[in-house]
Amino acid sequence: MAKKENEKDKVKAQNAEDEKPRETTVEFLASLASVLVTGLFIITFVFQAFEIPSASMENTLLIGDHVFVNRVQFSPATPWVGPIVPYNQIRRGDIVVFLSADPATPELYIVKRIIGIPGDRIHLRNGAVYRNGQKLDEPYVIHSEGGDSDSSYDNYRDEFPAVPATDNANVTPEWKLAMPQHIENGDIVVPPDSYFGMGDNRDRSLDSRYWGFIPEEHVIGRPMFVYWSFETPEFQYQQTAMSQRLGFLAHVVIHFFDETRWKRTLKAVK
Repeated sequence: MAKKENEKDKVKAQNAEDEKPRETTVEFLASLASVLVTGLFIITFVFQAFEIPSASMENTLLIGDHVFVNRVQFSPATPWVGPIVPYNQIRRGDIVVFLSADPATPELYIVKRIIGIPGDRIHLRNGAVYRNGQKLDEPYVIHSEGGDSDSSYDNYRDEFPAVPATDNANVTPEWKLAMPQHIENGDIVVPPDSYFGMGDNRDRSLDSRYWGFIPEEHVIGRPMFVYWSFETPEFQYQQTAMSQRLGFLAHVVIHFFDETRWKRTLKAVK
């Protein structure tokens, strides 16, 4: 008797499973579309992929690093997002991606470390940065030209802003005119709604010393982590011919496994 009841229970369970409504093609396509739309929203408005084209942030970020940037962290808070997104003010030491303020390259994306926030007083002595009178301890900084700041000394770069920029070809004309207005007692004073940014590779970084402050409205976001890194020569980013670009693309395909920097995958940017 018990055996027959068990068999009836199994039949009922099987019938119940058979009676479950199966997903139609329309429902499947609707689910797929919702996933794609959500992913597109995240990529467009929350995260954005960037590629590092220069050595100015070595060794924190290398040429050929591909990073995801959080686009909303430094954005003004909006009520429809609420507590989901952790908004933060830009702080000293943050690495940020921003649009160039140089009229000659208005569409160029740049990545630098924030050294000064509004009101900070900045100057350099022999390559060392002083903020509000205190020398900064910057373990992330390297001096690439000669191994240290003394052997690659540059008057304008390493004594900023004490040395005039008149003879330095890398300084933008706009910054040459504007810089004296922000100097007080030997310091450059960061104005409201602006930031002073510098590269970690101090000898090879064209930064706020050369083109001025970073306007707050130009900030795109904060790099979070490296999702892929590939051995890439710096000159590759100056290539304009389509044949050269296609040639490097073929190189990437052939050498994807042996020239990918696997140890940098998912490396946090800080």
